[in-house]
Amino acid sequence: MGPGQSWSGRMKRDMKKTIHLACAISFVLLFNACAFDVGHIKQIPSQIEATHPSKSTLRLEEEITVDLGTGYSRTLRRGTTWVYVGTIKEGDVFKTSDQILTIEASNIYEAYIVVSSENLVGFYLPVEKTYSPLDVSRKIVSTKTQLSQ
Repeated sequence: MGPGQSWSGRMKRDMKKTIHLACAISFVLLFNACAFDVGHIKQIPSQIEATHPSKSTLRLEEEITVDLGTGYSRTLRRGTTWVYVGTIKEGDVFKTSDQILTIEASNIYEAYIVVSSENLVGFYLPVEKTYSPLDVSRKIVSTKTQLSQ
């Protein structure tokens, strides 16, 4: 020990350094944890083309559970009615007011279903104006009706 330095004074100084180092490490770990990206969904820019006067609805006759490939899944409930809103290159786009449909990765997105040849092929994200394809399309069993003008 140097002159004028007590053992307890040295311990206090070393303890302060240790606490400062621990705080700095904790801050860095916490900051990096906030920036962690859980997962992504594939999004393809797409614009809905509304075709009039053809307005139809789908009523799901069977429940469909879809794996989103992000660690999350969604269930389209039996008996829900889906109203045609337009067409994109990948298929016809339908939305519903019978259930809230979102798809989830690092963010949560409002979603409509995209149907082609009686298969659920993906989701249209209306806020982002993008199409998110499913890895594997799913056959849907539905009743289609035309709405009167």
